[in-house]
Amino acid sequence: MEDVSDHSRKEQDALGSMEIPKAAYYGIHTARAMDNFPVSAKVVNPHLIHSMVMVKKAAALAHLKLKTYPAEIAQAIVESCDDVLTGSFKNQFTVDALQGGAGTSTNMNVNEVIANRAIELMGGVRGDYSLVHPLDHVNCCQSTNDVYPTALRMAAIGLVRQLSLTFASLQEALQEKEQEFAHVLKLGRTELMDALPMTAGQGFGAYAKAIARDRWRLYKVEERLREVNIGGTAIGTGINAPVKYTFYITDLLQDLTGYGLARSEYPMDLTQNMDVFVEVSGLLKAASVSLLKISNDLRLLASGPIGGFGEIELPAVQAGSSIMPGKINPVMAEMIGLVSMRVIANDTAVTMAAAGGQLELNAFMPLIADALLESLEILANAVRLFEERCVRGIRIRENRCRELVENSAVLATALVGHIGYERSAEVAKQASLEGKTVRKVLMEEHILSETQIDNILSLYQVTKPGIPGI
Repeated sequence: MEDVSDHSRKEQDALGSMEIPKAAYYGIHTARAMDNFPVSAKVVNPHLIHSMVMVKKAAALAHLKLKTYPAEIAQAIVESCDDVLTGSFKNQFTVDALQGGAGTSTNMNVNEVIANRAIELMGGVRGDYSLVHPLDHVNCCQSTNDVYPTALRMAAIGLVRQLSLTFASLQEALQEKEQEFAHVLKLGRTELMDALPMTAGQGFGAYAKAIARDRWRLYKVEERLREVNIGGTAIGTGINAPVKYTFYITDLLQDLTGYGLARSEYPMDLTQNMDVFVEVSGLLKAASVSLLKISNDLRLLASGPIGGFGEIELPAVQAGSSIMPGKINPVMAEMIGLVSMRVIANDTAVTMAAAGGQLELNAFMPLIADALLESLEILANAVRLFEERCVRGIRIRENRCRELVENSAVLATALVGHIGYERSAEVAKQASLEGKTVRKVLMEEHILSETQIDNILSLYQVTKPGIPGI
């Protein structure tokens, strides 16, 4: 019979012992979490893991300066962190994203992987924690409760920066469409009913303004993410963390990340209060509302193309039906819409989790991290694809736009300032009863000439949005 020790090693904790796969870099704390939380088949977000490893590296460098423990151990931990940061050990981070314990399982998973790789670098055997210990060395002067929020803020900063850039690019694409379609007169609608003439460019200009606000909000919110509670340890009082260590690790994190991180003057606040993450998530929700509205508009304007509005054409990126030949669906506009819905749903999760904290700690940080980082990631990916595969390829159907303007009663509204409300209403009613265009009634009744009508409509064909003729 094959000896189990050929494939496993035994590790011990306060609850007893467990067999751990010999090849594993994680240890007993991770293994227990794997048994306890087989919930979502979704592991902890890699951006959070990456940031936590950065915190561990900065801690080891701080201890190297302070000579807290032997230099060779600190150097091995730093080298181990560098190896992990390359992504080579990503399959060792195995804990489910939805875990109890305020993130302790994630912190221990990181500690164990770094420790075992450091042991290996020092010529030892994985699991021999007499060389490098996950808690006494890798986690020295730390708690999950200061490491986890600090790492989450760092991960969020990086993703917020990426997302802000994608919004800037989408804004630019919409502004280009604003200029490209500035000459095309079309129907403006309120409550889905014909309202006033406008240019197609003005519609895209309005979208661009909304996206510009979202971009600016995201750019500014990074300021609130830069304050970190590292050094606060368990509840923010800083127990077991020397003041020099706190200053060193904060400076080192600034150097390692390039972010303007600042040590909190009141770490207890950031240890228990998650409102900053709610703020970020709320801005993602606001941005998603803008995107969802734009998505709905584009799908309406492209609908048909015969039985709907048919004013614009969205790029055809794939066949739309398994049974209806030639049907093309607005899949990229739908994609940005459904991603926006997911982000809005995630915001509810972040809000509830942040509000659910009690006393000196929020136990639901894993949910906050998973929902917030997912929103940042999927929104950045979706906005980029939406811009590339939808917005930049939008074409206007000028003849259709002209036809709808001419055949509607909106021209009568445009005439109010020229012939008065009552006379305009009479013209609109006559056109409807006789099945004629407003233009034709105006000319037949000798109210206005065709040149005068065209001059009135030309007031709406302006390159900048705003009041016609300004």
